Amino acid sequence: MRSDVLKDISRVVVKFGTGILTDARKQPDPAQLAQLAAQIAAQRAAGREVVLVTSGAVGAGMGALGFDKRPTELAELQACAAVGQSRLMATYEKLFAQHRIIVAQVLLTHDDLEHQERHLNARNTLIALLERGVVPIINENDAVSFTELKFGDNDKLSALVASLLPADLLVILTTVDGVVENFGKSNARTLSVIEAIDERIEKMAGGTTSTTAVGGMTSKIHAAKIAVRSGIPLVIASGRKKTVLADVLAGKDEGTLFVPKPTKLKGRKRWIAFFHHPKGTLTVDAGAKKALREKGTSLLPPGIVRCDGNFVAGDVVRLCDADGTEFARGLCAFDAAAIKNGQLKRVEVVHRDNLVIL
Repeated sequence: MRSDVLKDISRVVVKFGTGILTDARKQPDPAQLAQLAAQIAAQRAAGREVVLVTSGAVGAGMGALGFDKRPTELAELQACAAVGQSRLMATYEKLFAQHRIIVAQVLLTHDDLEHQERHLNARNTLIALLERGVVPIINENDAVSFTELKFGDNDKLSALVASLLPADLLVILTTVDGVVENFGKSNARTLSVIEAIDERIEKMAGGTTSTTAVGGMTSKIHAAKIAVRSGIPLVIASGRKKTVLADVLAGKDEGTLFVPKPTKLKGRKRWIAFFHHPKGTLTVDAGAKKALREKGTSLLPPGIVRCDGNFVAGDVVRLCDADGTEFARGLCAFDAAAIKNGQLKRVEVVHRDNLVIL
């Protein structure tokens, strides 16, 4: 299965986690950074386009500013990010120059990817860099981004970047070998392939106890959901192994492979599904859910049993079933007030062209 899923990979997004970039003093680890840069350079030499999503800015800034653990105050987080980001990029530029590779810093916020024109502009910029042999190095704009510092993580960002391009493969390099079943027990084992992200898989994921990182395996499973629904395979593997990228791309049994959905969502559908903070929720009955999922219909007023939020026409909303489980997202054609007053008739509240089943 691996050789089939991972054949003909020409564009790769690689995410470096904080844990594989910094040492015990929360400073960038020169030896680790050098070997990781060499792996990226080897893939460029093999003719592949590579986009790097890097963590480590806050961690590097923590060490420089004397913090022993990740600050909780927003201003202190942003100060660490501002100091650490410049140090991180200076290191990357020096390391990649040794391989005659030009790098470009790209700092993104959620707003950059949610707004449609900025979304397309970000994609066009990345494509232009890749066409010129440059390795874009992407991070959240933590020095100014309130929302992403509070709720975001670079696992999600890497999945969004992979979806934005789109990429042929997303690789998240971390401090573990992949998704581990029975973690901490004598019968623990790394799962080689995950074909469906179900409740059992989600229960295996946990947070992180790292003083510099955020997210842990939970955020990586969330990133996997975005990637596989976009039709992009994802591999979670150890960034401490010096041949991990080559082994993954050769189809070897390295890390945990998440198998993608058989068809890729088109660009606009990916934008609707993953790049918004939904402004409201429409709860639908069982008949409407079945029609939406199995027949590809639009959402009509009779199927809506509840409307939550104060959204306006054109906003992205969640579509949930009676149990509260979100199963779709879409651009709503009417504002919340019009739906709540129950006067809509014979209209398409969410047109099928503006709806994505998750």
